Amino acid sequence: MAADVHALAPEVVVEFFANIMPFKELDHETLHGMARHVKVDFFPKGTRLFHAGETEISHLLFIQQGGVKSFIVDDEGEVTLKDYRGEGDYIGALGIIRGTKASLEVETVEDTFCFLLPKAVFLDLINTQPGFSQYYLKSFSEKFVGTAYAELRHHKMTRRGDENLHLFSMEVGDIVKKTLHTIPADSSIQQAAEKMSSFLVGSLLIHQPGLPEEIIGIITDRDLTRKVLATGRDYNEPVRNIMSSPVATVLSQSTCFDALLKMMSSSIHHLAVERRGKIIGIITSHDIILIQGISPYSLFKEIGKQQSIIGLYPLSKKIPAMIRNLIKEGAKPGNISRMISVLNDHILERLLTLLEEEMGPPPVPYCWLLMGSEGRREQTFKTDQDNAILYADPKNEQQGKEAQEYFAAFARKAIDHLVECGYPLCPGEIMAVNPKWCQPLSVWKGYFEDWVGAPDPQELLHATIFFDFRAGFGKAVLADKLRQHLNELTERQELYLLHLAGQCLSGRTPLSFFKNFIVEKNGEHKNKLDIKHQGITPFVNFARILALRHNIRETNTLARLHVLAKEGILDETLWATAVDAYEMQMQLRIIHQLNQIEADKQPDNHIAPDELSELEKRMLRDAFEVIDRLHSVLKTMFPTP
Repeated sequence: MAADVHALAPEVVVEFFANIMPFKELDHETLHGMARHVKVDFFPKGTRLFHAGETEISHLLFIQQGGVKSFIVDDEGEVTLKDYRGEGDYIGALGIIRGTKASLEVETVEDTFCFLLPKAVFLDLINTQPGFSQYYLKSFSEKFVGTAYAELRHHKMTRRGDENLHLFSMEVGDIVKKTLHTIPADSSIQQAAEKMSSFLVGSLLIHQPGLPEEIIGIITDRDLTRKVLATGRDYNEPVRNIMSSPVATVLSQSTCFDALLKMMSSSIHHLAVERRGKIIGIITSHDIILIQGISPYSLFKEIGKQQSIIGLYPLSKKIPAMIRNLIKEGAKPGNISRMISVLNDHILERLLTLLEEEMGPPPVPYCWLLMGSEGRREQTFKTDQDNAILYADPKNEQQGKEAQEYFAAFARKAIDHLVECGYPLCPGEIMAVNPKWCQPLSVWKGYFEDWVGAPDPQELLHATIFFDFRAGFGKAVLADKLRQHLNELTERQELYLLHLAGQCLSGRTPLSFFKNFIVEKNGEHKNKLDIKHQGITPFVNFARILALRHNIRETNTLARLHVLAKEGILDETLWATAVDAYEMQMQLRIIHQLNQIEADKQPDNHIAPDELSELEKRMLRDAFEVIDRLHSVLKTMFPTP
């Protein structure tokens, strides 16, 4: 502690303690007697007040102004934040009551003034004032000790693979089948089938003849069914003719969730596990299902099995329940939004595949574009449709007319089906059903040339939705061509990025001068703030501007920030801080929307700060303050005259 301790007039102390339980229950004489022993001390931000297991507690501290955080550092160095305490709260009662050293790390989070009550005086009150004693022994010891240490045990168990957290705590290397079953590439299909049957396995790794460690492919039982039995292929052909190559791999230290997500994203069931550049085994979707129980993969499979579009309608409604399990298991917001995106993409892919079968093949290749939060893979439970159709330039006028008619009908049916699946219409009509957003590649290139070349302030916000596009279904090469065209445009048009930066900087951080939350003053959302537009969007805009400036093809905000830091464009400390701030807000948003869905309410983005815990309020303020730091970077990169 600091040595600059000052005595106080007893009247000042009495005025403070007269409003705090259980001191306000003391009689006048006892309260004034206690006040004569109290002093005040000042601790700058970042001062470590207590060290767990080391600090002898000589005084009970009461926060007169400022705040502190308490946390645990376990054996592996993992930090777990336990509590935030502000004005009127106390620190150190547990150790004094139990006669032990500090049990938690305690550090000031801002400049803090504390009243110091000597240990002997506090213990005298505990021993002589029955109500006083009961208050601390019950409300502090039972609540704090019970929860703090139970959570510590839970935390350590989690890191070692607690049964409720397998998907996020267990590494692929922990469950991989270590026995490698391989076969030379020149072996026959018949020999491969016999080997799979003999070892009761569903896959074989294929290696170069004479080089067992040089893995070049994989075959699975599905390959035997679809590529051999279904086509009548000769069993004597070499197995290299039906193998999949290259082999999809996952690092052994990856979590099971990452492996599952990769399988779902790529629509595969087997991954080769790699350690130090060498393949050590195979992991399957079935392996993950066995250790997880109810897995997102079960819903993924259910979507893929649907043979009718109507059968897809109820499946999107199962996503919230699946996400609740992920949240309970410790998923970070980035994991959650990625999983929501994978499941939504799978529904879209199955829906459009079935629609193509119904309508027949299109006259020209096309790509269904996803934009906005869908394009960034940042969907939550409130996701309006933001989509478009990009198709190859027709060869002649007749083909152009056929394409226009086909895609108009295709888009109309697709959008209607998506609504039935639970994806609302876009209020701004940024959907493929709008003829403006169902165009050939040359027209789309013209759109971007107009937006970038002569940005209209009214169109600026509208256009940024399209800049986060990605391929959702169809020929991804068309989206790649459009992305390349956009990057070439923005590299030449610094003025456009200046306009985007100016728009981003015009947004106001939702904190007042005194760090109070800026909320709606009246209306439907009175005393609430829009966490999406006021808190999350500034991070999205910042990442987009820098990605466009530096020709980064990623559309996801966290991925953009990661690349910017990796390439030295963004300071690593600011990157880490921005990621924490972004994910904290996304966590609040997702849980808020999930609670609304379970209460049969339409999910929205309006958070009531008064309903948050003190810790959540503190963390949200810290997250909002990062916006000013991001704006400072933009001001440096894009100085105004």
